[in-house]
Amino acid sequence: MSDFLPSELVVTAKGTIYHIDILPENLAKKIIVVGDQDRVELVSNYFDTISHKSQHREFCVHTGTFKGKEISVISTGIGTDNIDIVINELDALVNIDLETRTEKAEKTSLEIIRIGTCGILHDDIPVDSFILSTHSLGIDNVGHFYQVEKDSETSRLEVEIESKVKLPKHVKPYLAKASEELNQKLYSDQIVKGITVTSSGFYGPQGRKLRLPLAENGMLDSFSEFVSKDGQKFANLEMETSTLFTLCNGLGHKATGICLGLANRRKKEFTNNYQKKITELIEYVLDRF
Repeated sequence: MSDFLPSELVVTAKGTIYHIDILPENLAKKIIVVGDQDRVELVSNYFDTISHKSQHREFCVHTGTFKGKEISVISTGIGTDNIDIVINELDALVNIDLETRTEKAEKTSLEIIRIGTCGILHDDIPVDSFILSTHSLGIDNVGHFYQVEKDSETSRLEVEIESKVKLPKHVKPYLAKASEELNQKLYSDQIVKGITVTSSGFYGPQGRKLRLPLAENGMLDSFSEFVSKDGQKFANLEMETSTLFTLCNGLGHKATGICLGLANRRKKEFTNNYQKKITELIEYVLDRF
Protein backbone atom coordinates (compact mmCIF):
# COMPACT_ATOMS: atom_id res chain seq x y z
CA MET A 1 0.00 0.00 0.00
CA SER A 2 1.28 3.49 -0.82
CA ASP A 3 2.23 5.92 1.95
CA PHE A 4 0.29 8.87 0.51
CA LEU A 5 -3.28 8.28 -0.66
CA PRO A 6 -4.78 10.11 -3.67
CA SER A 7 -6.95 12.32 -1.46
CA GLU A 8 -3.86 13.55 0.45
CA LEU A 9 -1.28 13.83 -2.34
CA VAL A 10 -3.02 14.84 -5.56
CA VAL A 11 -1.13 13.97 -8.75
CA THR A 12 -2.55 14.77 -12.19
CA ALA A 13 -2.92 12.30 -15.06
CA LYS A 14 0.23 13.89 -16.54
CA GLY A 15 2.16 12.94 -13.42
CA THR A 16 2.49 16.54 -12.25
CA ILE A 17 1.90 17.83 -8.72
CA TYR A 18 -1.65 19.20 -8.51
CA HIS A 19 -1.49 22.97 -8.00
CA ILE A 20 1.95 23.95 -9.26
CA ASP A 21 1.47 21.50 -12.15
CA ILE A 22 5.11 20.61 -12.81
CA LEU A 23 7.16 17.42 -12.87
CA PRO A 24 10.12 16.82 -10.52
CA GLU A 25 12.57 17.32 -13.40
CA ASN A 26 11.17 20.83 -14.00
CA LEU A 27 12.39 22.05 -10.60
CA ALA A 28 15.82 23.37 -9.61
CA LYS A 29 17.22 23.02 -6.09
CA LYS A 30 17.67 26.79 -5.81
CA ILE A 31 14.29 28.52 -5.87
CA ILE A 32 13.14 32.13 -5.82
CA VAL A 33 9.50 32.64 -4.84
CA VAL A 34 7.62 35.83 -5.66
CA GLY A 35 4.01 36.79 -5.08
CA ASP A 36 3.21 38.46 -8.40
CA GLN A 37 3.00 36.31 -11.56
CA ASP A 38 4.46 39.16 -13.61
CA ARG A 39 7.54 39.26 -11.36
CA VAL A 40 8.53 35.75 -12.53
CA GLU A 41 9.55 37.04 -15.95
CA LEU A 42 11.35 39.99 -14.35
CA VAL A 43 13.61 37.41 -12.71
CA SER A 44 13.90 34.90 -15.57
CA ASN A 45 14.83 37.67 -18.03
CA TYR A 46 18.24 37.55 -16.36
CA PHE A 47 18.67 33.81 -16.98
CA ASP A 48 21.28 32.70 -19.51
CA THR A 49 19.13 29.73 -20.53
CA ILE A 50 15.53 28.69 -19.82
CA SER A 51 14.62 24.99 -19.77
CA HIS A 52 11.02 25.16 -18.52
CA LYS A 53 8.07 27.55 -18.54
CA SER A 54 4.56 26.79 -17.31
CA GLN A 55 1.59 28.38 -15.60
CA HIS A 56 -1.39 26.91 -13.74
CA ARG A 57 -3.71 29.31 -11.92
CA GLU A 58 -1.47 31.83 -10.11
CA PHE A 59 1.51 29.44 -10.07
CA CYS A 60 3.90 30.49 -12.83
CA VAL A 61 7.19 28.55 -13.02
CA HIS A 62 10.34 29.38 -15.00
CA THR A 63 13.47 27.25 -14.61
CA GLY A 64 16.81 28.08 -16.14
CA THR A 65 20.45 28.92 -15.46
CA PHE A 66 22.12 32.09 -14.23
CA LYS A 67 25.93 32.21 -14.31
CA GLY A 68 26.08 28.41 -14.20
CA LYS A 69 23.53 28.04 -11.36
CA GLU A 70 20.22 26.29 -12.04
CA ILE A 71 17.37 28.32 -10.53
CA SER A 72 13.57 28.08 -10.55
CA VAL A 73 11.43 31.15 -10.00
CA ILE A 74 7.84 30.52 -8.92
CA SER A 75 4.91 32.83 -8.25
CA THR A 76 2.91 31.94 -5.16
CA GLY A 77 0.12 34.48 -5.25
CA ILE A 78 -0.69 36.40 -2.09
CA GLY A 79 -0.87 35.03 1.44
CA THR A 80 0.28 32.25 3.76
CA ASP A 81 -2.48 29.91 2.50
CA ASN A 82 -0.80 29.91 -0.91
CA ILE A 83 2.64 29.43 0.65
CA ASP A 84 1.22 26.35 2.40
CA ILE A 85 0.37 24.89 -1.02
CA VAL A 86 3.64 25.84 -2.70
CA ILE A 87 6.09 24.65 -0.05
CA ASN A 88 4.29 21.35 0.57
CA GLU A 89 4.19 20.65 -3.17
CA LEU A 90 7.84 21.65 -3.72
CA ASP A 91 8.82 19.27 -0.94
CA ALA A 92 6.70 16.50 -2.46
CA LEU A 93 8.40 16.99 -5.84
CA VAL A 94 11.84 16.26 -4.36
CA ASN A 95 11.15 14.01 -1.38
CA ILE A 96 8.20 11.82 -2.45
CA ASP A 97 8.17 9.44 -5.41
CA LEU A 98 5.01 10.62 -7.17
CA GLU A 99 4.58 7.34 -9.07
CA THR A 100 4.75 5.00 -6.08
CA ARG A 101 3.48 7.61 -3.59
CA THR A 102 6.22 6.66 -1.14
CA GLU A 103 8.66 8.84 0.77
CA LYS A 104 12.20 8.78 -0.56
CA ALA A 105 14.88 7.40 1.77
CA GLU A 106 17.39 10.06 0.74
CA LYS A 107 16.07 13.57 1.30
CA THR A 108 16.76 16.68 -0.79
CA SER A 109 17.11 20.06 0.88
CA LEU A 110 15.99 23.03 -1.21
CA GLU A 111 17.24 26.61 -0.90
CA ILE A 112 14.35 29.08 -1.14
CA ILE A 113 14.51 32.88 -1.17
CA ARG A 114 11.38 34.99 -1.19
CA ILE A 115 11.70 38.29 -3.04
CA GLY A 116 8.77 40.42 -1.98
CA THR A 117 7.45 43.82 -1.03
CA CYS A 118 6.56 45.06 2.42
CA GLY A 119 5.57 47.88 4.73
CA ILE A 120 8.19 49.46 7.00
CA LEU A 121 7.67 49.67 10.78
CA HIS A 122 10.30 52.28 11.78
CA ASP A 123 10.66 55.98 11.04
CA ASP A 124 14.40 55.61 10.41
CA ILE A 125 14.11 52.93 7.68
CA PRO A 126 13.72 54.75 4.36
CA VAL A 127 11.19 53.79 1.70
CA ASP A 128 12.91 51.67 -1.01
CA SER A 129 15.14 49.91 1.56
CA PHE A 130 15.99 46.21 1.10
CA ILE A 131 14.89 44.39 4.28
CA LEU A 132 16.19 40.92 5.18
CA SER A 133 14.17 38.80 7.62
CA THR A 134 15.96 37.26 10.59
CA HIS A 135 12.68 35.78 11.87
CA SER A 136 9.01 36.01 10.99
CA LEU A 137 6.24 36.49 13.51
CA GLY A 138 3.06 34.94 12.16
CA ILE A 139 -0.16 36.68 13.14
CA ASP A 140 -1.90 34.44 10.60
CA ASN A 141 -2.88 30.90 11.65
CA VAL A 142 -1.21 28.48 9.18
CA GLY A 143 1.85 27.66 11.29
CA HIS A 144 -0.32 26.46 14.17
CA PHE A 145 -1.47 23.46 12.10
CA TYR A 146 2.04 21.91 12.05
CA GLN A 147 4.32 20.38 14.66
CA VAL A 148 7.70 22.02 14.06
CA GLU A 149 10.53 22.11 16.61
CA LYS A 150 12.01 25.50 17.51
CA ASP A 151 15.41 26.19 19.01
CA SER A 152 15.54 27.67 22.50
CA GLU A 153 16.43 31.17 21.26
CA THR A 154 13.41 31.29 18.95
CA SER A 155 11.10 29.96 21.67
CA ARG A 156 12.37 32.52 24.20
CA LEU A 157 11.97 35.39 21.74
CA GLU A 158 8.45 34.22 20.82
CA VAL A 159 7.38 34.32 24.48
CA GLU A 160 8.90 37.77 24.97
CA ILE A 161 7.15 39.16 21.89
CA GLU A 162 3.78 37.71 22.88
CA SER A 163 4.04 39.31 26.33
CA LYS A 164 4.74 42.79 24.89
CA VAL A 165 2.93 43.34 21.59
CA LYS A 166 -0.73 44.33 21.30
CA LEU A 167 -2.84 41.98 19.20
CA PRO A 168 -6.58 41.54 18.73
CA LYS A 169 -8.23 39.12 21.12
CA HIS A 170 -7.73 35.42 20.21
CA VAL A 171 -4.77 36.12 17.85
CA LYS A 172 -1.98 33.73 18.87
CA PRO A 173 1.37 34.68 17.28
CA TYR A 174 4.10 32.19 16.36
CA LEU A 175 7.75 32.81 15.51
CA ALA A 176 9.92 31.09 12.91
CA LYS A 177 13.59 31.66 12.10
CA ALA A 178 15.17 32.31 8.69
CA SER A 179 18.15 30.33 7.39
CA GLU A 180 21.33 31.85 8.79
CA GLU A 181 23.29 30.36 5.88
CA LEU A 182 21.16 32.11 3.26
CA ASN A 183 21.14 35.33 5.27
CA GLN A 184 24.95 35.34 5.32
CA LYS A 185 24.90 35.16 1.52
CA LEU A 186 22.46 38.05 1.21
CA TYR A 187 23.60 40.43 3.95
CA SER A 188 25.70 43.52 3.20
CA ASP A 189 25.88 47.10 4.43
CA GLN A 190 23.14 47.93 1.89
CA ILE A 191 20.66 45.77 3.81
CA VAL A 192 18.38 46.37 6.81
CA LYS A 193 17.88 43.30 9.02
CA GLY A 194 15.05 42.64 11.45
CA ILE A 195 12.04 40.59 12.47
CA THR A 196 9.23 40.47 9.91
CA VAL A 197 5.55 40.46 10.87
CA THR A 198 3.46 38.21 8.63
CA SER A 199 -0.20 39.17 8.49
CA SER A 200 -3.25 37.24 7.30
CA GLY A 201 -4.55 40.16 5.24
CA PHE A 202 -3.68 43.54 3.74
CA TYR A 203 -6.15 45.92 5.40
CA GLY A 204 -7.33 45.33 8.99
CA PRO A 205 -4.76 42.59 9.73
CA GLN A 206 -2.02 45.09 8.84
CA GLY A 207 -3.56 47.90 10.85
CA ARG A 208 -5.16 49.72 7.91
CA LYS A 209 -8.48 51.33 8.69
CA LEU A 210 -10.89 52.18 5.87
CA ARG A 211 -14.61 52.02 6.71
CA LEU A 212 -14.58 49.32 9.41
CA PRO A 213 -13.10 50.07 12.85
CA LEU A 214 -10.13 47.99 14.02
CA ALA A 215 -10.31 45.55 16.91
CA GLU A 216 -6.89 46.72 18.16
CA ASN A 217 -5.72 50.22 17.26
CA GLY A 218 -2.32 50.00 18.97
CA MET A 219 -0.94 46.98 17.12
CA LEU A 220 1.41 48.74 14.67
CA ASP A 221 2.82 51.03 17.34
CA SER A 222 3.54 48.05 19.60
CA PHE A 223 5.52 46.36 16.82
CA SER A 224 7.45 49.55 16.07
CA GLU A 225 8.27 50.14 19.74
CA PHE A 226 9.28 46.55 20.57
CA VAL A 227 12.92 45.90 21.48
CA SER A 228 13.84 42.45 22.80
CA LYS A 229 16.17 41.91 25.75
CA ASP A 230 19.00 41.23 23.29
CA GLY A 231 18.20 44.21 21.07
CA GLN A 232 16.13 42.62 18.29
CA LYS A 233 13.45 44.74 16.61
CA PHE A 234 10.67 44.41 14.08
CA ALA A 235 11.54 45.91 10.69
CA ASN A 236 8.67 45.20 8.32
CA LEU A 237 5.22 43.78 7.68
CA GLU A 238 4.13 41.45 4.84
CA MET A 239 1.98 38.37 4.13
CA GLU A 240 4.05 35.25 3.40
CA THR A 241 7.23 34.52 5.37
CA SER A 242 5.85 33.00 8.60
CA THR A 243 4.57 29.92 6.77
CA LEU A 244 7.58 29.84 4.45
CA PHE A 245 10.00 29.69 7.38
CA THR A 246 7.86 27.32 9.48
CA LEU A 247 7.38 24.72 6.75
CA CYS A 248 10.96 24.89 5.51
CA ASN A 249 12.31 24.49 9.03
CA GLY A 250 10.07 21.48 9.60
CA LEU A 251 10.80 19.85 6.23
CA GLY A 252 14.57 20.40 6.22
CA HIS A 253 14.78 23.16 3.60
CA LYS A 254 16.61 26.49 3.90
CA ALA A 255 14.57 29.66 3.47
CA THR A 256 14.76 33.38 3.91
CA GLY A 257 12.96 36.48 2.68
CA ILE A 258 14.19 39.81 1.42
CA CYS A 259 11.70 42.56 0.64
CA LEU A 260 11.58 45.99 -0.92
CA GLY A 261 10.03 48.47 1.50
CA LEU A 262 7.28 50.11 -0.53
CA ALA A 263 5.59 52.03 2.29
CA ASN A 264 6.76 53.50 5.56
CA ARG A 265 3.67 52.87 7.66
CA ARG A 266 4.86 55.17 10.47
CA LYS A 267 5.61 58.16 8.23
CA LYS A 268 2.71 57.49 5.82
CA GLU A 269 5.06 57.49 2.81
CA PHE A 270 4.85 55.35 -0.34
CA THR A 271 7.48 54.72 -3.01
CA ASN A 272 7.42 56.37 -6.42
CA ASN A 273 10.38 54.27 -7.56
CA TYR A 274 9.02 50.69 -7.51
CA GLN A 275 10.10 49.40 -10.93
CA LYS A 276 13.72 50.55 -10.60
CA LYS A 277 14.14 49.29 -7.03
CA ILE A 278 12.52 45.86 -7.52
CA THR A 279 14.84 45.32 -10.50
CA GLU A 280 17.82 46.26 -8.33
CA LEU A 281 16.66 43.83 -5.64
CA ILE A 282 16.33 40.97 -8.14
CA GLU A 283 19.85 41.63 -9.44
CA TYR A 284 21.17 41.79 -5.87
CA VAL A 285 19.68 38.39 -4.98
CA LEU A 286 20.70 36.62 -8.19
CA ASP A 287 24.32 37.72 -7.79
CA ARG A 288 24.47 36.27 -4.26
CA PHE A 289 22.27 33.15 -4.49
